[in-house]
Amino acid sequence: MLRIENLSKSYGKRPVLQDLSLSIEAGEVYALLGPNGAGKTTTINIICNLLRADRGQVWINDQPASDRTKPFIGIAPQENLLYRLLSCAENLQFFGRIYGFHGQRLQHQVQACLAAVNLSDRANSVVETLSGGMQRRMNVAIALVHQPKLVILDEPTTGLDIEARYEMWELIRQLQQQGITVLLTTHLLDEAERLANRIGILRQGRIIAEGSLTELRQYIPAQEILVIQTPDPEKAIELGLQAGFTPRRYDNDLAFWLPEHLELKELIDRFEGIEIDSIARQPIRLEHIYLEVTQSASRSPE
Repeated sequence: MLRIENLSKSYGKRPVLQDLSLSIEAGEVYALLGPNGAGKTTTINIICNLLRADRGQVWINDQPASDRTKPFIGIAPQENLLYRLLSCAENLQFFGRIYGFHGQRLQHQVQACLAAVNLSDRANSVVETLSGGMQRRMNVAIALVHQPKLVILDEPTTGLDIEARYEMWELIRQLQQQGITVLLTTHLLDEAERLANRIGILRQGRIIAEGSLTELRQYIPAQEILVIQTPDPEKAIELGLQAGFTPRRYDNDLAFWLPEHLELKELIDRFEGIEIDSIARQPIRLEHIYLEVTQSASRSPE
């Protein structure tokens, strides 16, 4: 559905994208991760033909990106693309007309989009009276009004409470069930972990790791993660190394990669002689993979 080949873009002397390549299959949810400044927004603007790349190509539905491919794409940007003093239905009618929908076809599409985001009962509500979660869902409805094949969701749950976030996640799952391809950008790693078929980690304009969660776990050669809280972390690291564990720091947590599954008593025995406040085993999560990949890239020469 989307193919990017050797995309490069600089602003002045500052490179933003450097030979970026990725592909997204039809019906797939692809999460593009990376810190601010990694090149996510620039990539989206080039896909939408709002910005011209210095080099490289973008193909959408087997066609080179151009004004002709814009109807294939729906985008829900970080900032809600809504007219706050219009009703939900009026917003959809406005954007639908831009894409050439009129009459019964337009009304049908307005009703279908409201139903898709579970806002049928708020059709006549003025947008500014909606909750933050409802406005984010309306933002997605606008992206769907012209029946695109590819929907780009740029930080769709930023600022939402947990209930509204779950509602958005369910909406994204429904889009995929309908055969819509989704490109998702997010800073919430659990969001990508739950929703994405494949994940790409972007750093300084390059994809430095890509694959399903199962494939990305190969970046950490361990069976699980052990997290320890102790007043003597240096001694804990020494004992962990003696036991064959690989130490890591995740924020304030002292962690160890475990090469095999061990019972908790065995693990405690490996750290005999130091005071332990808490000890817990964890599965390998996307946050561990993300930190390992990005920190390894930072240590490597450019």
